[in-house]
Amino acid sequence: MKSNVKKLSFLLFGLVLLLAACGSGGSSTTDSKGNETNNASESGNADDKTYKIGITQIVEHPSLNAATEGFKKAIEDAGLKVEYDPQIAQGDNSLNTTIANNLVSANVDLIFANSTPSAQAAATATSDIPIIFTSVTDAVGAQLIDSMEKPGKNITGTIDLHPETISKTVAFLQDLGAKKVGMVYNAGEQNSVAQVSEVKKVMDEQGLTVVEASASTSADVKQATESLIGKVDAFYIITDNTVVSALESVIDVANTNKLPLVVGELDSVARGGLAAYGFEYFDIGYEAGQMAVKILKGEATPADTPAQYPQNLKLLINKKVADDLGIEMKDSWGAEILEK
Repeated sequence: MKSNVKKLSFLLFGLVLLLAACGSGGSSTTDSKGNETNNASESGNADDKTYKIGITQIVEHPSLNAATEGFKKAIEDAGLKVEYDPQIAQGDNSLNTTIANNLVSANVDLIFANSTPSAQAAATATSDIPIIFTSVTDAVGAQLIDSMEKPGKNITGTIDLHPETISKTVAFLQDLGAKKVGMVYNAGEQNSVAQVSEVKKVMDEQGLTVVEASASTSADVKQATESLIGKVDAFYIITDNTVVSALESVIDVANTNKLPLVVGELDSVARGGLAAYGFEYFDIGYEAGQMAVKILKGEATPADTPAQYPQNLKLLINKKVADDLGIEMKDSWGAEILEK
């Protein structure tokens, strides 16, 4: 009898040890709202999780669409399982705000904000959910981040303006013989105001003059462009979402009047612009996607992930447009030629 009691005591002691070990094998974390949640070691492998990513984009045009494709490709290459909730504001800022609030209500794991207005609306809607932006020109000026090196909040991403883009573009316009350069942009878009301000500064230093025309909507772009005819020697269209979404109107006016049209990104060269010092929007979207992967995996936080400029800058010239304008290529440009 005494022997059986000893055996039973030994088994109970072992069971207590086993339960204690199970209880201490996982840890818990506290989320930003103070709620305790189980970590991966308790709930299963984090790689098995299906993440919810909300996508907010101000408008559809080839550059922004390419950035979104790049973002998704980076997620795919990392092997993460993701359910996307893509929403387009169609250029409507009130809808843009509604989309941001809807994504927060849906409690997505991360928001991908494609454009400055989209990022601003998302940042206003949440200070908890991680936000990764792209196609933003001046993230500090737009008050999205504290600095490029230390964003400091729940948001970071990739910039769509290389520091050398404007100075190199102005030098190219000088080589074309331009003195007065027409710029059509939406004065209500912070992204554009920042670029035009920098262009004015550089052109003033180089003896060129900016002649402006504002277009509040895509429907206003052609009229705004036509208002500059007779006043300018060339056009410089920056990465303004309103104008780029209606770029064919600008191309038509430029071609009709035999004026060079220099654009702010490479995708617009393929659409009929003469040239651009730029980068691929797919690439900055991909780089934003790589940031998102690290944040979703818990390997980084937006606050400590530096915002990033485009990594690859090049001059791309549309040969057909150059030939139509009678522009002779110069080896000193070191340009990549688009043969179409």
